[in-house]
Amino acid sequence: MEWDTLTSTAKRHYLDSVLCLFNKPSKNGAPGARNRYDDFVAIHIANTPQIHFTGNFLSWHRYFIWSYEQALQNECGYTGSLPYFDWAKHASNIKAAPLFDGSSTSIGGDGDFKNLSAIYLPSVSTPFQVVPQEGGGGCVTSGPFRNITVNLGPVDPVFDDAMPNPQPDGLGYNPRCLRRSLLNSIASAGLSASRVASLILQSSTIATFQDRLQGNLIPGPDYFLGVHAAGHYLINGEPGGDIFSSTADPYFFLHHAQLDRLWWIWQNLNRKTRLDAIAGTITMFNMPPSRDAVLDDILDVGVDGPSMPIRSVMDTLAGPFCYIYFI
Repeated sequence: MEWDTLTSTAKRHYLDSVLCLFNKPSKNGAPGARNRYDDFVAIHIANTPQIHFTGNFLSWHRYFIWSYEQALQNECGYTGSLPYFDWAKHASNIKAAPLFDGSSTSIGGDGDFKNLSAIYLPSVSTPFQVVPQEGGGGCVTSGPFRNITVNLGPVDPVFDDAMPNPQPDGLGYNPRCLRRSLLNSIASAGLSASRVASLILQSSTIATFQDRLQGNLIPGPDYFLGVHAAGHYLINGEPGGDIFSSTADPYFFLHHAQLDRLWWIWQNLNRKTRLDAIAGTITMFNMPPSRDAVLDDILDVGVDGPSMPIRSVMDTLAGPFCYIYFI
């Protein structure tokens, strides 16, 4: 279900279940993990170079968010399904979206104002893209997650004043607040309904679909975020803007449920040719050069779920899954 369509009771039930994970002990061996929610952050950090701009990007994240939903249901008594956030509905003014209104039925709003000398967007090389701040930048002080502690990361932060992790891999203990700096400029430019429609209807192959969804991140006039990166950088936070530790902001799962929904729609426009379509290699940006991903490659989410071959997660009505999206 899309976030805006949920009742207030359903929203609070979901948010309370997420907070429940923050109060359960970690099962992961990461030095900085302090709770069950951190387990999902840790496995994403550890796997980032093998699950982004790769042939398993879509499949790994589908299985990952489903595993998160399973934890909410089986460990915290959640009786709903993982909601998605259709950012296209609010692309013209993302700060006005109910998801960010700061109420008890939101995930909290912008951070308190803190002047940032620079906000960096991701890039495959220098010079990095820099965007102007539109407010926020500090700790989130509204909504149910205002008191959570971010324990892991950063590895590749977008804020130049981010507190460095004591370990190079980002898995050390680094307690700090959740920060955001919402950017209407990113949402309006990269997440419009027309851009989403073009992605789905003008991508004839899975290679084209996932490349356009992820963007190219090449500095210069052809720089293109894609809806994946734009959806992350509309909150432009710490840790939310870090490709490694973005999972530490609960927004992550609502955003990736929306991405999974777009892939699901694309697949179902031609199930015969698209259901098992896969393209790309097993290394980020194919650096270093590597073989193509195949359906028998294994998806690993650590303590968050059993290992699973890609072919088992391609159909949301088969394998471990039984779900569809309301469109």
